[in-house]
Amino acid sequence: MYPEQLTAPMKADLVSAGFANIETPEAVESLLNEKGTVLLVVNSVCGCAAGSARPGVKMAVQNSSVKPDKLATVFAGVDAAATQKAREFMLPYPPSSPSIALFKDGQVAHVVERHHIEGRTPDMIAAHLQGVFEEFCK
Repeated sequence: MYPEQLTAPMKADLVSAGFANIETPEAVESLLNEKGTVLLVVNSVCGCAAGSARPGVKMAVQNSSVKPDKLATVFAGVDAAATQKAREFMLPYPPSSPSIALFKDGQVAHVVERHHIEGRTPDMIAAHLQGVFEEFCK
């Protein structure tokens, strides 16, 4: 587990952009069992989360005319039980931090895994996610 003083600003980065901070497995299950679309970010302390994933996902949401119904985040290494529950919903994709998943009516529709984030710019991630929103969120 990471100390809260380290992770609080990283959580706040997404929360300030409209993402619900999900900290319990029950809250994950409730959210992902609803109808509609949910963009869920598995947040992380790593450099690719700070340099690419968080900025890219925020740009995608801010600059897209088509968006998921709900935005949420769990924090790997902090909210362990919530992250584990989110990863159960993301199967068959392996655990990945950071990662970005779009759910539609409780089913995983698209996942951006860490290896799709590393080495990519926030603009590239945003453009990719905007295409995903166009496909699944209309």
